[in-house]
Amino acid sequence: MENRGVSGDLLPKLKISRFREQVSRNTVKSVGSGCAGLGSKQMGEKLTRREFIQKAGIVGVTTVGLGLGGMDLLGGLLPEQVEAAGGPVLSIASGSNPEAMVKRAIDGLGGISKFVKRGNSVCIKPNIAWARTPAQAANTNPEVLAAVIKLCKQAGASKITVVDHTCDPSSVAFSMSGAKKVCSDLGVRINAGESHGNYRRINIPHGKILKSDECMNDILEADVFINIPIAKQHGSGIVTGSMKNLMGITWDRGQWHKTDLHQCIADYASAVRPKLVILDAVRVLLTNGPKGPGKTKDVGQVVASTDFVAIDAYAATLIGKSPSEVGHIVHAFALNLGQMNLAKVAMKRV
Repeated sequence: MENRGVSGDLLPKLKISRFREQVSRNTVKSVGSGCAGLGSKQMGEKLTRREFIQKAGIVGVTTVGLGLGGMDLLGGLLPEQVEAAGGPVLSIASGSNPEAMVKRAIDGLGGISKFVKRGNSVCIKPNIAWARTPAQAANTNPEVLAAVIKLCKQAGASKITVVDHTCDPSSVAFSMSGAKKVCSDLGVRINAGESHGNYRRINIPHGKILKSDECMNDILEADVFINIPIAKQHGSGIVTGSMKNLMGITWDRGQWHKTDLHQCIADYASAVRPKLVILDAVRVLLTNGPKGPGKTKDVGQVVASTDFVAIDAYAATLIGKSPSEVGHIVHAFALNLGQMNLAKVAMKRV
């Protein structure tokens, strides 16, 4: 089965260039007559992500839902098209120093400055939902989180926010995971999204089950969204990776469990897409996920990619699963969101 709509073969550079021109010429026109207030930008000028959301009152990051042939109106090319010329890439760093591995993995994709520009606001989504210590591998390693924040600061980010709508009480989860101390030490805001007012409804035009849902404002208003999941086993989701981690930015994830969890995960991922995914595989949880305690394994890896389907497929292999066994990975591939066939992914060891 071919992954139509993602590969460079179906979106050659010339076509991408023409889409860029179309977006630039028709930014205001393409949104429709209901977006009064966009006229403060002259036709042909590009709106920033935040300007577009704030002035248009848009209800979410519907990256493939605006009739632009797979273009992301809020951020240029879709994340999985960044490496379109050569196909998806996983940049894999191994070792014992999480901070060094994070830098090497991101450098393997061109460096943090490729994703975060001076003055950008950045929203980072680790998995810090559980009252568990780093040794128990239920949450993103705090050293990985700290390394990403430091790199974003070095790139000139104007604002950095860390978010997770936790499962356990946030005061306990943030403290035990180490995330609270990291954010305090580095001077960044951490938000558990515990008020419904922290969310906004988004459209999911390509969803099979979810046609709309809610998303944290911090994600929608940021210039750059970085997803930092930990690789772990999950009782109902089979594997936690970048797509499953998105359940921590919606208000009522319980509804997903009441319908088709795996399809809902893929549907939501079609609308809310990170610019960069960094997989924490320093230590992975193999059993009793998502919270544990369970059996852990020291893998000693950090993986970076712009293809969230490929990185989740790789995460599945780390816990002894085939990507084809994970429903939301299969569904995301069917929605043309990325590549699940790891034989077609460049494994770049850095």
